[in-house]
Amino acid sequence: MKITLKKRKLASGKISLSIEYYKGSETTPEGKRRHIRENENLKLFLYGDPTNPGEKKKNKETLVLAKKILAIREAEFYQGRFNLKNTAKSKRRFLDFFIEKAEEKSDSQNNYGNWTATLVHLKRHIAPGTVFEEIDDAFVKRVRNYFDKEARTKSDLPLALNSKYSYFNKFKASLRLAFNEGYLSINYAAQAKSFEQAESQREYLTFKELQNLSNTPCKYEVLKRAFLFSCLTGLRWSDINAMIWSEVRDEDEDVIRINFRQQKTDGVEYLYISKQARDLLGERKEPQDRVFVGLKYSAVYNNEIVRWCNRAGISKHITFHSARHTNAVLLLENGADIYTVSKRLGHREIRTTAIYAKIVDKKMREASNLIPTLKF
Repeated sequence: MKITLKKRKLASGKISLSIEYYKGSETTPEGKRRHIRENENLKLFLYGDPTNPGEKKKNKETLVLAKKILAIREAEFYQGRFNLKNTAKSKRRFLDFFIEKAEEKSDSQNNYGNWTATLVHLKRHIAPGTVFEEIDDAFVKRVRNYFDKEARTKSDLPLALNSKYSYFNKFKASLRLAFNEGYLSINYAAQAKSFEQAESQREYLTFKELQNLSNTPCKYEVLKRAFLFSCLTGLRWSDINAMIWSEVRDEDEDVIRINFRQQKTDGVEYLYISKQARDLLGERKEPQDRVFVGLKYSAVYNNEIVRWCNRAGISKHITFHSARHTNAVLLLENGADIYTVSKRLGHREIRTTAIYAKIVDKKMREASNLIPTLKF
């Protein structure tokens, strides 16, 4: 099939745009050759003889739009709209495809964890033999309803709103990938409505609590240094764990920075750090050596953070990621503007950082004491 953009001049002088689908030719009973064409009227028009800059600009914009529609129609053709489906792909089992995509995320601990957690639920709801040709709008709606009404946690509780949001988005991501790779002829992910994301509570340490923690022994010295370094810099666990000495730039005594690529976003970052944060790194080693040797993601280390906090008299549920929250709050409390904090944390959107601003809103805190004391 050949798909082309066609122009037809109208009696009014304007030019009508359409897309022609040429499907070849056939021989009629009379022995004549007949060409098979179908046309799609785009209801877009060009000025046949533009007389001013405005009309010329409109023609240019309309033609760009028509070419974009043409590109979409060509993509739909190759995705199987015109009965040219890849039957081998349509017969592939959906769960096998999801497992493959989950494994591709194994480089990112957090992202991989979300994909594998989603897979656990999908296996409970989707029959193992379900293939792509069985996927339709009703199928997607049933999966969404499962996450919304039926899915349970290990403690047999309904899923929290953020869990529904995360799991269903991973399911949608797999549908989007399946469409891009030709397993589906319709992008169901674009049509499926996501769950709303709830604002999560961000546990952090006050400066006094951080001071107490730094004076309290931790069973694993590398864990203590890495956690305190995160509190002072805002770096994620994944970036701290992957840090090598070539990324640490001691330009002079007062200018120290980390040049690294974020594990989560793959963005290149240049982060200035304090001398105290640099002291936590220890003595410089070979360029390709890890800075925090022996640091690892494990239940043992996670549990030690809790015990370490308990020994410091801190009853909050603190995780390694709480160090990042601590850094954001301490920066804002000590005068850093929200844009600077956002850049230091590597946030792509300022609204992500704005959540921390709520925590340190001094005006709200002051307002709580504006009403005079009642005499009971």
